[in-house]
Amino acid sequence: MITTLCLIPLVGAIGSAIARSRPIALAFGLATLVVSIIAAARFHSSHQGFQETVDVSWIKDLGVHWALGLDGMGLLLVLLTTVLVPVVMLAAWRDHSHGWFSWALALESFALIVFCATDLFVFYVFFEATLIPAYFMIGGWGGPKRSFAALKFLMYQLGGGLVLLGGVIGLYAVQSGSPSYLLTDLQHVDMGTAAGRWIFVSLFIGFAVKAPLFPFHTWLADTTESATPATSVLLVCVLDKIGTFGMLRYCLGMLPEASHWATPVVVTLCLISIVYGAFLAIGQDDLLRLVGLTSLSHFGFIALGAFVFTQEGNSGSILYMVNHGVATAAMFLVVGYLVQRRGTASIRAIRGVEKGAPVLAGMLLVAGLATAGLPGLSQFVAEILVLIGAFDYHWWVGAVAVTGIVLAAIYVLWMYQRTMTGPPDPDPGGATADLTRVEVAVLAPLVAALLFFGFVPGPLLHLANPVSSVLNPSLAVDSAGAAR
Repeated sequence: MITTLCLIPLVGAIGSAIARSRPIALAFGLATLVVSIIAAARFHSSHQGFQETVDVSWIKDLGVHWALGLDGMGLLLVLLTTVLVPVVMLAAWRDHSHGWFSWALALESFALIVFCATDLFVFYVFFEATLIPAYFMIGGWGGPKRSFAALKFLMYQLGGGLVLLGGVIGLYAVQSGSPSYLLTDLQHVDMGTAAGRWIFVSLFIGFAVKAPLFPFHTWLADTTESATPATSVLLVCVLDKIGTFGMLRYCLGMLPEASHWATPVVVTLCLISIVYGAFLAIGQDDLLRLVGLTSLSHFGFIALGAFVFTQEGNSGSILYMVNHGVATAAMFLVVGYLVQRRGTASIRAIRGVEKGAPVLAGMLLVAGLATAGLPGLSQFVAEILVLIGAFDYHWWVGAVAVTGIVLAAIYVLWMYQRTMTGPPDPDPGGATADLTRVEVAVLAPLVAALLFFGFVPGPLLHLANPVSSVLNPSLAVDSAGAAR
């Protein structure tokens, strides 16, 4: 079933491209969602390790296997991906041609393989393959600077991928006897302290560019400003999760000693990302850049939860990836509807929208408050778990991270106050039109998820906690062990 799940979107991408049909693309997106729900229903959340596994020898001389499997973290990101793709397709129905829909399905297929891969070589191949549809989606549809943004995105991602390749080659070189890229085999390779640390640095930089973390983030705002909101949803809410997913799966899960050694530097980068990203968001006039830069701060939280070496932090990091994906997708889509109506993304040029478009304003407020971590909305639970882990790691780390929540409230509420409240601007076309029923229906699943998982986070935690409990024994490296 897992191979079928990953390949359905790719078949749909080819079929919709040949038929030049958006309905075919949507049908395959929905079919993938149905298969992912079936896989979730068959998944045993109480079991540790991978389920629905596939392991077939692929490139025997290199020790490469077509190896796929699902654990709780992978399943959560698979479900996030398969839910968001049909949602953004419906949101983009009127504004994107069939070509965009085909690339969206290709991106979905490659991302699903990445989230399911249990062979590092397979992971790397499709880690890089995601850049192909992403590049064409950014460069083919969007604002006047989309060509520059697509090229900048590609150069950063290719650079990060080349650094990551160094770690993949290093893992091959340190093995004696028959090589293997299976995660279960790599976890038992005695690669030595020095080699393990160099491999960690290579993998971490590649993942930090993808995520992104400071100082590898400068492609983010240009991309979200120039890409369409639907494209930005798939890039920030799906593609960028590969970076933090890789940190948990391969850095922490495969290189615990090196991860512990690098923690002071990684935690510092995370704290800078949290605070610096929030200040950048506060200073933005462009709504799409603002929403994009909030993710720099949020990815700092996700990586911080991964590297504080507690089960609460790790579970919070996994939950944060999912809840951030839902909240930020809602933000991008609502902002996209607003920009479409006003013809500008400039905050200075928009005001008083709530008088003529109360439903749009309400949706923006709910999505914004979820992004800011309001209690009762789903991202709050993840932030609390990460902060508990941060304070357990060191009080000052938690204290600095808390400022990110305060700053998030500032950039969300200030943005809302400037655009939604006050007297409306004189508009020769009349008041800003409110959301249509179709647009409300597109946003409804995202808002419902923000509310439901804010009050009932148990289903997400039941999937995340077994993964955290597997990671944490390997992360319990004392100072003597690190010295060895």
